[in-house]
Amino acid sequence: MNNANIAIKLSDMRKGADSNSFEELYMDLKTPVYTIIFRITWDKALSEDILQEVFLKLYLSPPAEEVKNPRAYIFRIARNLAIDSVRKQGSHISLDEIGDAVNQPLDDIPLKMDIENALKSLSEEERQLVTLHINADLKFREISEILDMPLGTALWKYRKAISKLQKILGGSL
Repeated sequence: MNNANIAIKLSDMRKGADSNSFEELYMDLKTPVYTIIFRITWDKALSEDILQEVFLKLYLSPPAEEVKNPRAYIFRIARNLAIDSVRKQGSHISLDEIGDAVNQPLDDIPLKMDIENALKSLSEEERQLVTLHINADLKFREISEILDMPLGTALWKYRKAISKLQKILGGSL
């Protein structure tokens, strides 16, 4: 869902005109938003709670029409709530997520575990850059806005993070 579609859905929500707008917004964005949150918290249950909190905030108080980039706005809410939550917990990271691999096809388990472990070796900022670009499919302009950094810096740090991942994964990226 692009920014124009998100803006329309949010406008409908503000007006209370369309009850399906929120559901469509949630269904389209829940996976990338969850992924961003999870890559910060590394805790499935906490990430699910934060995901619900993000969409509850949107439902109860959709952003004003002045918000130029509603997609980035939503991901910024998710990122900020996840970071706040981790800070409250004293940076506790749950490693129980390996059990989630059981739900994946067997041939994908080693690769998924390798990728998750490689991502854990990156700094929090590098993980966020990679996740926002790959999983949330955001443009670097949007990422630089969310992370509050210059566009050139976001590009440079992303390339550096991808280079680290390639070294860790043996060049298979």
